Amino acid sequence: MDVFETNVSNQHVIDLDKHVFHSWSVQDSAAPIAIAGAQGCNLWDFEGKQYLDFSSQLVNTNIGHQHPKVIDAIKAQAESLVTIAPATANLARGEAAKRILDKAPGNFNKVFFTNAGADANENAIRMARQFTGRDKVLSAYRSYHGNTGSAIAATGDFRRVPNEYSRGHVHFFNPYFYRTEFNAKTQEEECKRALQHLKRVIECEGPDSIAAILLETIPGTAGFLLPPEGYLKGVRDLATEHGIQLIFDEVMVGFGRTGRWFAFEHFNVIPDLVTFAKGVNSGYVPAGGVVVSEPISEYFKSNFFMGGLTYSGHPLAMSAIVATLDAMEEEGIVRYADEVGNTVLGPALIDLMEKHNSIGDIRGKGMFWALELVEDRTTREPLSNEKMASLKAKLTDKGLLSFIVNNRIHVAPPLIVKPNEIAQGVAIISQVLSDFD
Repeated sequence: MDVFETNVSNQHVIDLDKHVFHSWSVQDSAAPIAIAGAQGCNLWDFEGKQYLDFSSQLVNTNIGHQHPKVIDAIKAQAESLVTIAPATANLARGEAAKRILDKAPGNFNKVFFTNAGADANENAIRMARQFTGRDKVLSAYRSYHGNTGSAIAATGDFRRVPNEYSRGHVHFFNPYFYRTEFNAKTQEEECKRALQHLKRVIECEGPDSIAAILLETIPGTAGFLLPPEGYLKGVRDLATEHGIQLIFDEVMVGFGRTGRWFAFEHFNVIPDLVTFAKGVNSGYVPAGGVVVSEPISEYFKSNFFMGGLTYSGHPLAMSAIVATLDAMEEEGIVRYADEVGNTVLGPALIDLMEKHNSIGDIRGKGMFWALELVEDRTTREPLSNEKMASLKAKLTDKGLLSFIVNNRIHVAPPLIVKPNEIAQGVAIISQVLSDFD
């Protein structure tokens, strides 16, 4: 059958999907919806049902679906050079690197391209270990860094445990004031005690054995956890004091998601390495990478880098990066995400707390928000897994594609989402939450 045939039913596509092994799921419980096409913030199935994308899929379609400038760039690249070995110089890769460095602080001067965010984190860890001659990597329990060897070992959540094949990983608790691990009564206490905790972990693990601290600038899958004021600066100071490389994982929050090109711009802290993927080209073609600071890139001028990928800087992915970043610049998409995210989306979600007792906390920035749902606001008992599964099904049935993690609804629409689409999505969430109040 021609994959572009239009006379196709949802059920036919779902039946074909039975041949697919799905990620992060019990295979017999996987129940995907069939998607035929998309445009902007909207998708539809083969029978015409419409869906509003309120999750940017997996927080990657920052520029929206099927942006014509990006599609045209991919087509043009396919017609001239569809693939090439990474040891060669290709125009699209050079232009992509230049545009990324133009957005980064001045101490960064190289980009290493990968296939996704997980291997971006793998290679950032590899660089830090070679550069320092040390082995250990510190990362947070509330984190997700990908599903390859070192990336999943650096991850903090339950998925790490059956996948701990990589060596040298140590975890610590990062700030999460709503469910504080430090018995904090204020954000200031949370910050101070979290930094003291990290300081003690560094001391106990041996500062001279630690190559890197790997942190999501704003943890995403773990709950859109905005770090309290001063926390990232304190981490930077600890890393600098002990010669530890600071890696910011910006795979989810980079390239406009929080209303800045990089989320660390909000906190006036500069890391040594930055990892990225997702929003850099809205996931149109798989791509990721590491932005490398000058001291590390200088080191590798005369030292062999022990890493490489067959598809590093793949021309189709690079052309998509160039077109995406150019379109975002020309159309003012990052500024729009900042303004509309903080003046329309955020306030609309905050207003929901007055209507729904099942909302215990709301937090976010730009187009990056989380609603934490609870059985009881006083005890803060998380809404049960069964209720969250029911909630997700009802949202989907009403035409809203959501990103549900544990007891949270993560709200992260494409950065181009219109105010009327925000109102539509928030109204659907409100309707479904009414069943749980």
